[in-house]
Amino acid sequence: MDEQQFDKVKNGKGFIAALDQSGGSTPKALAAYGVTEDKYSGDDEMFGLVHDMRTRIITSPAFSSDRILGAILFEQTMDREIEGMYTADYLAEKKGIVPFLKIDKGLADEKNGVQLMKPITDLEETLKRANERHIFGTKMRSVIKEPNEQGIKEVVDQQFEVGRQIIAAGLVPIIEPEVDINSTSKPACETMLKDEILNHLEQLNEDENVMLKVTIPTEANLYRELIEHPRVVRVVALSGGYPTDIANEKLKENDGLIASFSRALSQDLNANQSEEEFNKTLGDAVESIYEASI
Repeated sequence: MDEQQFDKVKNGKGFIAALDQSGGSTPKALAAYGVTEDKYSGDDEMFGLVHDMRTRIITSPAFSSDRILGAILFEQTMDREIEGMYTADYLAEKKGIVPFLKIDKGLADEKNGVQLMKPITDLEETLKRANERHIFGTKMRSVIKEPNEQGIKEVVDQQFEVGRQIIAAGLVPIIEPEVDINSTSKPACETMLKDEILNHLEQLNEDENVMLKVTIPTEANLYRELIEHPRVVRVVALSGGYPTDIANEKLKENDGLIASFSRALSQDLNANQSEEEFNKTLGDAVESIYEASI
């Protein structure tokens, strides 16, 4: 593990950018960017265009280590290049931004009020390649929709089981049990989730560290115990579908919680913007998310 990157993620001022839309969400991401499905044919063209979009974001002067601590990449993004360098190397060496990798394979069908991760059948190989590509940490997402004790326990059990394998590979896992912002029992889900995560954190050894990615809680500072826990490197928040301004306002209410926004970061970017317009729009989003995070 890179100790300099570890210190930056743990103690730095800023936020984590999420650039990890995968196969299922890529058409939506491109459409929001102004590239509709009639402008490409097949997955190869689609993934090429989304890499062009991410390259434009990452190479923008607005995307800098002054405000951004790390960036979460999709697996194909990790294997592609920016200006002749693998994406993670470009981020780390040219930008001073810590690279993470999304490793989950999507969500299973809902059961017991939750959606577990689908099995990650190639986990060992993925972690080996992540190390070869100089990735610092990983991210994996589950979803909680109801305050079902059994379901929430299964989500956290699965996340930490995979998390230990990631730690053993020398990487830092971002454990992401998202609570659906549309859940009618969101506060109850969050209280149950916090208790279950604390149980698992207490079982980690002193050399085992994790990050957590959570939905911004309904009750401000609910996750303070998680943020202050010695086994937690950092707690970051997903925007969860909230528009940027609302996500930022909610984030500001939570001391020590920083952003890891995807849609809220890129929602106003468009393929047809000039470089000046694009950089200003991205810069405004970065600045607002940074301010909310600090």
